[in-house]
Amino acid sequence: MFNANFFLNKKVLITGNTGFKGSWLSIWLDLLGAKIYGLALEPPTKPSLFDKANLSRIIDNNIVDIKDTDKVIQLVQSIEPDYIFHLAAQPLVQLSYLRPVETWKTNVIGTINILESLKLLDKKCIGIIITSDKCYENQEWEWGYRENDLLGGSDPYSASKGSAELAFNSYYKSFFSSNSDNKINICSARAGNVIGGGDWADNRIVPDCIKAWTSKKPVDIKSPKSTRPFQHVLEPLSGYIKLAERLNLNNELSGQSFNFGPPNNFNYQVIEIVKELSKKWEDSSWIINEKNNLYAESKLLKLNCDKAFSLLNWEPTLDFKTTISMTSDWYYSFYNKKDLNVLEKCKKQIEEFMNFKKLNN
Repeated sequence: MFNANFFLNKKVLITGNTGFKGSWLSIWLDLLGAKIYGLALEPPTKPSLFDKANLSRIIDNNIVDIKDTDKVIQLVQSIEPDYIFHLAAQPLVQLSYLRPVETWKTNVIGTINILESLKLLDKKCIGIIITSDKCYENQEWEWGYRENDLLGGSDPYSASKGSAELAFNSYYKSFFSSNSDNKINICSARAGNVIGGGDWADNRIVPDCIKAWTSKKPVDIKSPKSTRPFQHVLEPLSGYIKLAERLNLNNELSGQSFNFGPPNNFNYQVIEIVKELSKKWEDSSWIINEKNNLYAESKLLKLNCDKAFSLLNWEPTLDFKTTISMTSDWYYSFYNKKDLNVLEKCKKQIEEFMNFKKLNN
């Protein structure tokens, strides 16, 4: 799956490392022997995976606003990383309607700040710029979006992610494509809705269910028939790690974008996620409440990941039931095992996932 020693003793900067995906990526790269540096705000939720897993013990964490150009550049210059995974973002569609200016600044200017930092870095470095499947102009069609499909988006979040991709492409063509010494190589990665243990964000279906059911309340389901490319958080993270490894070995990939999503037959609706998740939880119930859905979101969205399979030998691993089972098991352990070591629980699931990968390869 990965070269076991590829990241050994490498300096890796993860932006947004206090968030859900950033925390899981930090744990995984620590398992691979990397020296992890973080650039992020304080954890965005309480509780948070970052705090519960005591990740400050394994990460050289730096509380910096990704929108602060000078501080971002200074930190990158001081760390001199071998790899940068840029995950810092305002990640919620509904919040983007309430805070559009903050969303645009964080998702676009924040991305530009990392790209500018790479431009000024006088050493070899691999940059993986993570955006979103929502960067595509959604046509509500049945087939998956390819990497060369039209970028866009009507809501502030989606449009900001499309704009971040344009910034990525501009910086590559303007500053990195003719870089004869190939010091800086960059790719963008686009993934969809992820689920997994340790997510407590608002207005996400799994955290909403867990928070309601642990309080013995029904959960409101606002878009029961919406189809999302749901996948376990470890699926796209495995893609990001694989992409960084391959980009380091093959600089001809630099400037390209890659989709990381579930199989094409993973066309599950929100209500199906809820029903499968509920099997492990007593007192689980839900209320269909579509009239309270005040903010428009796409109903159908999926990715075509043929390019990642062809060029990276990456493909999703977990089936639907295993994805939900791993997620539910994590939360069930968290809320029912008083002596649970959260960091070890995450490491165990990563190791289980890697074993699934080996079996499927």
